Amino acid sequence: MRKRRVTLAAPPPDPFGERRRVAFRERLQLLGGRFDFETESARLLRIVRLAYFRLPPHRLTKVSPHLRVRLVLTPSARWRRGRQAEIQPPPVRTLAGGGIICGAIDRASFVALNAQQRSALVVVSRELLRYPYHVRYELLEFAVYVLAARVQRLAPLHAACVGRGGRGVLLVGPSGAGKSTLVLHCLLDGLDFLAEDSVLVHPRTLRATGVASFLHLRPDSLRFLDSAAQAAVLRHSVVIRRRSGIKKLEIDLRHAEIRLAAAPQRIRAVLFLSKRLAGTGPLLVRLNRATVLERLAASQRYAAQQPGWSAFRSRVSALPAFELRRGAHPREAVAALRELLGAK
Repeated sequence: MRKRRVTLAAPPPDPFGERRRVAFRERLQLLGGRFDFETESARLLRIVRLAYFRLPPHRLTKVSPHLRVRLVLTPSARWRRGRQAEIQPPPVRTLAGGGIICGAIDRASFVALNAQQRSALVVVSRELLRYPYHVRYELLEFAVYVLAARVQRLAPLHAACVGRGGRGVLLVGPSGAGKSTLVLHCLLDGLDFLAEDSVLVHPRTLRATGVASFLHLRPDSLRFLDSAAQAAVLRHSVVIRRRSGIKKLEIDLRHAEIRLAAAPQRIRAVLFLSKRLAGTGPLLVRLNRATVLERLAASQRYAAQQPGWSAFRSRVSALPAFELRRGAHPREAVAALRELLGAK
């Protein structure tokens, strides 16, 4: 018997799979939101758990918004093979329209989200599963961070954050400025870890949240560690390759003796990392308000276009802010941070 062809005139009962029961569901308190991750793929579920399992549950308000992310595995797409094809997948293209935000790697791997509906769809091809790092950072985290920021109207900052006792310090600087190396030494000295590269901040309260799963380090940054600390770091790390081609160690801090921030931290100071050597002068050089606003605008161009930026810049520019210059060893900067936080 000939199979009946599906047409728009006679569609099946659930052509888009909207009512299909998912095989796996994981609920996690993350970035101030209550996320439901749904998928029929055990491999995609493992990527979700690798990214967000065993993190402290952060809440920014008494009632956390309910956010939904559905992950779908699709047949492989055929990629054009070039010299870089065996190293990494095609780069992400960002698109938007009709209230929908999209990031696409290829025609079979993309993320589409609608902040008003508080939901996102992450579609991953079987070909892309060969690159779980890119699935995690360029599709899954795209969905999670943008949803959390847009729904809660948070300022999405390119920055790191460490703290103690609920007080945090923002570390601002371009890629390669040394944020991750400084963060590592702060953590080894007992400070709390909030985030390495992406921080979401409530504009009015300046309470900050982030994902404290991993720290990424260039191998040469380990030269400041003694042999025992180096061994502890290397024991829990794998090597990943950035889009730039730079190789980094990816350290899962949930398996290390590191203090993860148990709750959002209230920002108390801002440090702009500089490559300038302190020499015989001070490591911390106080910045005036005009300079702080200028540096924030230059370093946070995406955040500056989001709702709530005006309130954020007004509040954060009233905080103590410094240029952090380089000393002979990162432990000198750690001591300066501890003094700012009032940590003993």
